[in-house]
Amino acid sequence: MPPLDPTLIFSFVGNGAPALVRRALGPNASEDLVQSALAYFLKFYRAHALQHTQLYPGVREVVQTLAEEGHTLAVLTNKPVRISTDIVGALKLSDFFLRVYGGDSFEQKKPDPIGIVTLQREANTGAKDTLMIGDSGVDVQTARNARVCSCGVTWGFQPEAFETDAPDYLVHSTCELLAIVHRHRAVLTPS
Repeated sequence: MPPLDPTLIFSFVGNGAPALVRRALGPNASEDLVQSALAYFLKFYRAHALQHTQLYPGVREVVQTLAEEGHTLAVLTNKPVRISTDIVGALKLSDFFLRVYGGDSFEQKKPDPIGIVTLQREANTGAKDTLMIGDSGVDVQTARNARVCSCGVTWGFQPEAFETDAPDYLVHSTCELLAIVHRHRAVLTPS
């Protein structure tokens, strides 16, 4: 098959590896081809997940600051959990997160709310105390489905998706993100 434009591929990201591979192969691909390509993709991705993966500027500091302030942090992604855990570990962020859940951690992927609901139960917290931070419309949809607030970050893969799925908050920098988390918490704290 001919190579695909990276912009088109970015638009396929967000609903997990099976959806990414299916979209990349096109609507006429057989189920056998999709499954074979998915197995190849996962094997390749597992071996090369950190080859081009790096934190966006300021993200480590935000994560560390929020953890030090007592926020309970978790990762909920549609990437496979093993690869996601490996990435978080290699980036030396594991200690900051209560849990890392991936697209294969539950029967349903985002935008199904099961991941947020499970994390809330494990963190012993409610919807009002939960803020879903993400870089795609799928993250906003997940937050809505779980009835929690969402914060979109424009430095990720699909900021254009926020035109369709508008988050409760939209930030363009990590400084803005910290301010939103603080404001969100302040709104919840009785004076």
